[in-house]
Amino acid sequence: MAGAYGSDEAGLICGYLFDADSPEPARSVDSSQAAEWLARQGDAGPGSGGAYMWLHFNLSHAQAERWLQRHAGLSDLFFETLRDGLHSTRIERADDSLIAVINDVHFEFSFEPSDISTLWISVGPRLVVTARTQPLRSVDALRTAVKAGDAPRSSTELLEHLLRVQADVLVNIVRGVTTRIDRIEDELLAGRLDHKRARLGVLRRVLVRLQRLLAPEPAALFRLLQDPPAWMAEPDAQELRGSTEEFSVVLRDMGALQERIKLLQEEIADNVNEDNNRSLFVLTVVTVLALPINILAGLFGMNVGGIPLAEHKHGFWIVVAIVLSFTAVAAWVAFRKKR
Repeated sequence: MAGAYGSDEAGLICGYLFDADSPEPARSVDSSQAAEWLARQGDAGPGSGGAYMWLHFNLSHAQAERWLQRHAGLSDLFFETLRDGLHSTRIERADDSLIAVINDVHFEFSFEPSDISTLWISVGPRLVVTARTQPLRSVDALRTAVKAGDAPRSSTELLEHLLRVQADVLVNIVRGVTTRIDRIEDELLAGRLDHKRARLGVLRRVLVRLQRLLAPEPAALFRLLQDPPAWMAEPDAQELRGSTEEFSVVLRDMGALQERIKLLQEEIADNVNEDNNRSLFVLTVVTVLALPINILAGLFGMNVGGIPLAEHKHGFWIVVAIVLSFTAVAAWVAFRKKR
């Protein structure tokens, strides 16, 4: 299974050892190197400083969970969270670590409600573990930043970086949705309805699902930061509060976008109803205008004796005059009601 979904034989997608005192502050490691480092840590006391490791796993790999149970020494709550099937956002303490379940968009996000998956996180003083089943955009952006030389000083700062990247991804989604809504609005004002209602519906469902899944995240972090773990330094806690506030602002923007989409949908629905009413009126007028000639055609078309004007030399023109008279009266009645 080596290389499945870009992971190694243990399901590890990427691993980094961060040490601010080392000539190489962020060093890439594989699963065997990570297991050796974790074994050396043993019963080392927790602290906010010193070296720590970030391991990112692919849960679609059969060996990923087994490796974590064998080498990572994570809380039982983390594995219970992996298996419980609940994807609602939450962050809670377990022993001396933080367990988080957050939601993020797929790497190949295409503005579809299904393009959202879950990321499981365990944060301790010496080890940060992230695990997912689908490639996620925020984690990939954080991985790219670390490759480019970004080396967070502590595990808490790494979590804060991840949350800020997640907020940046959401900002880009909001901008993308705003651009699409602007384009639809311009076309609506130009009178080109096309299939805008369906497109707006998809965008609204994306925003609703994102907001439903992500809205609990700031509140969960704020509750956690009221009583942070002992190993979490106060400056790191303050940075987490700042990233949480930025996240809350993005969620409010998403709510405002939903309201804008709702108003556009209502306006499009009004336009569609107006067009339907206009079509129904035209159909009604045509039916009313055709009613006299249909009635007379039916009467005079009966193959029975005693049909009036049958022998009159101007009978045809008399019937035409009668039809035109009744049609004019019907048209007057119909248009008077329209006015």
